[in-house]
Amino acid sequence: MDQFTINLLFVGASFALYIGIAIWARAGSTSEFYAAGRGIHPVTNGMATAADWMSAASFISMAGLIAFTGYDNSTFLMGWTGGYVLLALLLAPYLRKFGKYTVSEFIGDRFYSQTARIVAVICLIVASVTYVIGQMTGVGVAFGRFLEVSNTTGLLIGAGVVFAYAVFGGMKGVTYTQVAQYCVLITAYTIPAIFISLQLTGTPVPALGLFGDTASGEPLLTKLDAIVTELGFNDYTAHHSDTLNMVLFTLSLMIGTAGLPHVIMRFFTVPKVSDARWSAGWALVFIALLYLTAPAVGAMARLNITDMMWPNGGINGGAVSVEDIDNDPRYDWMQTWQKTGLLDWEDKNGDGKIQYYNDQNADMQALAEEKGWVGNELTKFNRDILVLANPEIANLPGWVIGLVAAGGLAAALSTAAGLLLAISSAVSHDLVKGAINPQISEKGELLAARIAMAVAIVVATYLGLNPPGFAAQTVALAFGLAAASIFPALMMGIFSTRINNTGAVAGMLAGLTVTLVYIFLHKGWLFIPGTNSFTDADPLLGPIKSTSFGAIGAMINFGVAYVVAGMTKETPPEIVELVESVRIPRGAGAAQNK
Repeated sequence: MDQFTINLLFVGASFALYIGIAIWARAGSTSEFYAAGRGIHPVTNGMATAADWMSAASFISMAGLIAFTGYDNSTFLMGWTGGYVLLALLLAPYLRKFGKYTVSEFIGDRFYSQTARIVAVICLIVASVTYVIGQMTGVGVAFGRFLEVSNTTGLLIGAGVVFAYAVFGGMKGVTYTQVAQYCVLITAYTIPAIFISLQLTGTPVPALGLFGDTASGEPLLTKLDAIVTELGFNDYTAHHSDTLNMVLFTLSLMIGTAGLPHVIMRFFTVPKVSDARWSAGWALVFIALLYLTAPAVGAMARLNITDMMWPNGGINGGAVSVEDIDNDPRYDWMQTWQKTGLLDWEDKNGDGKIQYYNDQNADMQALAEEKGWVGNELTKFNRDILVLANPEIANLPGWVIGLVAAGGLAAALSTAAGLLLAISSAVSHDLVKGAINPQISEKGELLAARIAMAVAIVVATYLGLNPPGFAAQTVALAFGLAAASIFPALMMGIFSTRINNTGAVAGMLAGLTVTLVYIFLHKGWLFIPGTNSFTDADPLLGPIKSTSFGAIGAMINFGVAYVVAGMTKETPPEIVELVESVRIPRGAGAAQNK
């Protein structure tokens, strides 16, 4: 059986499973559409939350960014996992206790303002749409390779699948679909990692293999450091980037994680407040299975790729020949990925070999001149392909490649569904019912939610065709927007009775606007290529890149909120009492632990 057929079987079977679950768990009421009827078990919800959170950025893109940068990109691991701890401890149980369906509804009620609710909807939509662009980017990459179609066609197919199970199933359908998607994605991620760890270190646990010895007896990381520095790249295990930007980026990811509406919504689906805490704990366990494996996947893949480009023992042994790439079955993966437009090479000096090295390094330029090289000839290696190509690079069996295809799509589609549900809930429940037509029937509200989700899918698919960066980089921008707008409002709403409606609105608008403008200045207005004034290689504010600015935006949000609140009327006594009651075991009214 050829590889294309194997891919179709794995991907087709997983899609049939997702759509079948959505039909079985079809939402019949607004409670089921928004919060799955508040009947999800904590373990089930923890698994669904893990799938919702571990997006294409985690599965497809993160290991690739770590592989080609090393230690400096460990910020993705630290920021995302640390942020989840913040979410679990500081926000999830209190938001569940408040007893609402959406983040915007909580903000509107806590700050006793329809304006605050609408501003929260705007913040939520901006962050979620930016996030979903990254997911659709991952969908296009996965489909483009494994179904051998164009990136555009892949996006359209992925959008159709999401539409089928998210629009009709709502939160209830999405929850059980995400449980299945978690099982698929974690299996698809760990099995190839186990194979590759055994190949390179003889250790079946990738996280331990990362610190183990290779067949030559040399520690894997020591060997990798030696190889990449020989080619003019930075030490893999050393810190080279600006420390201030690294700290701000990590902080932005952390508080952005704690402010993501599609993850927070998951904690509205459990029966009790205590279940929200248990859900968070279980989700962290399920997330850890992938995040402990990702650094090993990145390092081992980089070692394998470098060995393949220099198969005869480094620079002195000689680079891989064009003839080997064309005829040796070990290099078939390069031919396959070249067709997607995400991998390319060129024999610039016509010597019949493909030299892969850092042609920006002054020492390597001198060596290249001596040897007759005219530049790095591995001209393109999109970071988003690394995890998907890993089984082929390591020459693993065809069924493993098919499994990874299904896993990559599961990761992208699970998060895309959660984000689209957050967007549709904000539009239908908070905008249509909350502000435009409070008397709308439950049937009408469900219809509005499904129409909003369909429109969101169309917009996300269109924007996914021209993303502002790799999947994980685009997602980092979304985390920054959530950090600057939603997280401070939630924190102040729960832990500060001094912040009033005017302060909250002013803070959210200030944080969102400043962060969005900073991002657009670096990534292009509305992410349109060529409209940017700066780049992340040469940022506007010293070393602070657009992906790191969310932390600054959050500080601005907090500062503006407190200043404006101090200049305006105090919070009404009944709201003060409500806020205090939410933080203590007794509960308050409809928010009581039932």
